Amino acid sequence: MSEMLSFDEVLERDGKLVFTNKGVSMMPLLRADRDLMVIDRKGPEPCKVNDAVLFKRCPPSGKVAYVLHRVLRVNPDGTYYIVGDNCLDGETVRDENVIGVLSAVVRDGKTIPVNDPFYRLYVECWAARLPLRRACALPRRFASRCKHGLLRVLGKE
Repeated sequence: MSEMLSFDEVLERDGKLVFTNKGVSMMPLLRADRDLMVIDRKGPEPCKVNDAVLFKRCPPSGKVAYVLHRVLRVNPDGTYYIVGDNCLDGETVRDENVIGVLSAVVRDGKTIPVNDPFYRLYVECWAARLPLRRACALPRRFASRCKHGLLRVLGKE
């Protein structure tokens, strides 16, 4: 019986990784369990703004999670501020945790490379809308926090 390789090992061995995503953090670009992501192994050069990068999230629990999110800012210290296309909040990721960069999406049998003009337009428009998406979510977030705070005070949560 063969041993299952990690994403790191596949990228190291083949230089490329193709898989179906789980989750909704990169919608509408990637549909869970339907679209394929083509990831190239990250080279020595730093990532750029708008790159969708595959990185390893290493929580204190020790269970590594692989996440594909978009670089919105390259920080002066060489870290990246990364946010999923369907997320409002981001996180800072170190360059050494990035193992790959999205090179194409396969949707309904059609390969869409990241240098495709329509893909580039999607990325530019979607990234530019993040402040608007955050502002629209403020009332919903505020209401949710008030509800949870009230439930805590009442001892119901």
